[in-house]
Amino acid sequence: MIGLDRRDFTIALAAMTVVVLSSNILVQYPFHAWGLQDYFTWGAFTYPFSFLVTELANRRFGPKGARRIVYVGFALAVVLSVILATPRIAIASGSAFLTAQLLDISIFSRLRNRAWWLPPFASSTISAAVDTMIFFSLAFYCGTLPGTSQTIDGLLAKVGIVDQCIALPWTTLAIADYGVKLALSIFSILPYGLVLRLMRPALMQRSPA
Repeated sequence: MIGLDRRDFTIALAAMTVVVLSSNILVQYPFHAWGLQDYFTWGAFTYPFSFLVTELANRRFGPKGARRIVYVGFALAVVLSVILATPRIAIASGSAFLTAQLLDISIFSRLRNRAWWLPPFASSTISAAVDTMIFFSLAFYCGTLPGTSQTIDGLLAKVGIVDQCIALPWTTLAIADYGVKLALSIFSILPYGLVLRLMRPALMQRSPA
């Protein structure tokens, strides 16, 4: 059983790292098909699956195990994103990811004994809104901060992080991105249910932590 836990934990951690890292790279590239470059980036279609990974981990390992995956996945994704994306994207992603995923775990845990589809749908819907707001404002807002003459790039420069803001229409991107997250939250209910059925033998032997 310990071996199974370690294998499943490794799979969940790898899935989380791949989803977040690929999203941090893809979010820098607008989705040009059908003239939608002002509304979507490629990352909009990959990042929502991080919530699916968290929710399945929560169901499989309980809140403590899910938080472990979030913490380790957060560290790996931020380090790799600094190398493969940009420091600002990494900071924005890390801040949004950690806040939203821990909120997702908390909401899911409160609802875990309700109808099987309700915990993942409610937790991802609410936490995705928080994630979107934090990420896009930190990653792509290039103006001065309210009440100051300071920009986010200027603040980063003061601590030795030199990065240039990528000027994208972040408000429309954020709204459209959240719409995609909502759609994928509904879509992911089906794979969540299928994987949950496969996990039931292990869940019958182990109560959540």
